[in-house]
Amino acid sequence: MDHSLNFSLADYKNSMQLAALANRPAFSSTAQPVLCLHGWLDNAASFIPLARCLPQLPLLALDFPGHGKSAARSSDAHYYFFDWVEDLVALCQQQGWQQLTIIGHSMGGMVATALAAAFPELVARLVLIDSLGFVTADNSSSEQLRQGIISRLKTPARRKPSYPNLNAAAKARLAQSDFDMQHALLLAERGTVASQSGITWHHDYRLRVKSVYRLTADQAEQLCQAVEAPVLAILAKDGPFVGKLATMQSWYQQLTVQQISGGHHCHMTAAEEVAGLLKAWLDFADC
Repeated sequence: MDHSLNFSLADYKNSMQLAALANRPAFSSTAQPVLCLHGWLDNAASFIPLARCLPQLPLLALDFPGHGKSAARSSDAHYYFFDWVEDLVALCQQQGWQQLTIIGHSMGGMVATALAAAFPELVARLVLIDSLGFVTADNSSSEQLRQGIISRLKTPARRKPSYPNLNAAAKARLAQSDFDMQHALLLAERGTVASQSGITWHHDYRLRVKSVYRLTADQAEQLCQAVEAPVLAILAKDGPFVGKLATMQSWYQQLTVQQISGGHHCHMTAAEEVAGLLKAWLDFADC
């Protein structure tokens, strides 16, 4: 993905600045992208390995607000899940995009699913990479609200860790992941900024604050059932979502499931295999 793109959403949330990586220099309402949405605390660079295997597709990997090189939300804001859906609607309206093909990994797949459910005119086809359904509440709404607010009000806010160089930051990311150093460096290169003592992660630390609400299982099922677009789910056999397949498979109107070996970041560690499954399905869906 050789092109860095920036979108300024004028008159929207203090003119939100969104950054992206693409394998094309520009997109328009007549030449729309295949939109790629990353997971929580990842960034657009997570799609670089997959993009190398799919040069024929016009890929645009977006950094969500607070991630990668996109701007953080204002100091009085928080990161509500559905606000990311609103960001995408605003971007699509600004660019004149409709009936997109969207590839979402993990949280990005959940955001894309909610978008497809509420705005079917914007999503023609949906690919979920190790993502299925939504994160739902395991405890009561009142307890979720309590723990979320306590998490927000903790002071002082914990400082971000600082690292002497990019390799050190990548090693720290590697310790929490299922990929190798090469992939950790991709995320670190895009996801870090200079600090007084070296470099630190650019992502907004408020992303780590506990949510004040979660969807119920019934709400999650209703959203999935509202998705009219055909859906391909590529699930990693060692990932967190394959065990939910038996429960959630019936939630979708048109769902194709493929399972591959590997862990949660399979689109990075098994990019060629994921690309093959994705391309075959897209060719079939075009028939």
